[in-house]
Amino acid sequence: MTESAVDSSWQDLLEREFAQDYYCDLMVFLEKRKAAGANIFPPQRVWFSALASTPLTDVKVVILGQDPYHAEGQAHGLCFSVLPGVKTPPSLKNIYKELHRDLHLPIPRHGCLDSWAKQGVLLLNTVFTVEEGKAGSHQGKGWERFSEALISTLNTEREGLVFMLWGAQAQKKGADIDQDRHLVLRAAHPSPLSAHRGFLGCGHFSQANAYLRARGQQAVDWQIPVLPEPAFQLIP
Repeated sequence: MTESAVDSSWQDLLEREFAQDYYCDLMVFLEKRKAAGANIFPPQRVWFSALASTPLTDVKVVILGQDPYHAEGQAHGLCFSVLPGVKTPPSLKNIYKELHRDLHLPIPRHGCLDSWAKQGVLLLNTVFTVEEGKAGSHQGKGWERFSEALISTLNTEREGLVFMLWGAQAQKKGADIDQDRHLVLRAAHPSPLSAHRGFLGCGHFSQANAYLRARGQQAVDWQIPVLPEPAFQLIP
């Protein structure tokens, strides 16, 4: 996905950030790492999948992740999501467990969250790239400033959003969100290391929908659609 594929509602913000020195420095860093042989995920064409899938004007809910999955074939630009056919990661399994407990929805058999993004759930990582096998390898290089600009724009230009802040890092990023304008929900991160400390049982999905309905908005259908079975072709 190229920058031109991002929905036009984000363009003013992107043009402003792309012109900043920090962003130019970030691009130089990434080019140097690629030249040095680093395998960077996700592919550049899908860095901004979240912004392509969810226009600024359509955002209802914001879920903040950290950095992308760092194994081959997992990350595709939406936080916590993986493409169909990829094994569901542990954190997403816990998200599904809470979804089942909270809304009694069936546990999905795949990990693609594209259906949420298309309904206005912005699945935003705070760092957009990572190197293979090296979690957090691109933290502190400039992506945080970029994602902070996105969060600030949502905070000031929109009203009545639901921010789901899971874990200390997401909560730090969301510290300046105006709680008179938006609903801010906080819980532990869904990682197996911390999910039992308050994520499981948090009820964020039902709380988000109750808030949206109270404001006259359509609730999010959190149920993940069943994917069609692949067609099998007989080889003569």
